Amino acid sequence: MGASPGFTTKVYDIVARIPSGSVTTYGRIAEAIGSVRGARMVGWALQSVPPELDLPCHRVVNRIGELTGGWHFGHPDVMKGRLLAEQVPFRDEYQVDLAACLWLPWDSDLDSAAPDKVDDLDPVPSHQRRRRKG
Repeated sequence: MGASPGFTTKVYDIVARIPSGSVTTYGRIAEAIGSVRGARMVGWALQSVPPELDLPCHRVVNRIGELTGGWHFGHPDVMKGRLLAEQVPFRDEYQVDLAACLWLPWDSDLDSAAPDKVDDLDPVPSHQRRRRKG
């Protein structure tokens, strides 16, 4: 069972506004839409994003920061590489540091935030990968 078109549109609108260098969770997106238990539906919606939307789906992680959507990209290393290129900090090999980079959809003005143009289908060039200082 998939998500309704209205739900899916709301998911896409929120994902388009996740700032570079930040992540959010499936559950936080669901909560912002008004579907507190809809985290799995958010995942279903993101599973079928049309490529032409260029959404930064790599910025959506599970409730503890794990790259559970990583296999969508072929391997979690691809998702991790994109996040590292945006200087997202990690706690473990495939777990981001949510305390340092969690973006909450309700903490920003959803009507005025400009969507980020990131194509999740393009590889991250090695020259864009930056090491975190410190």
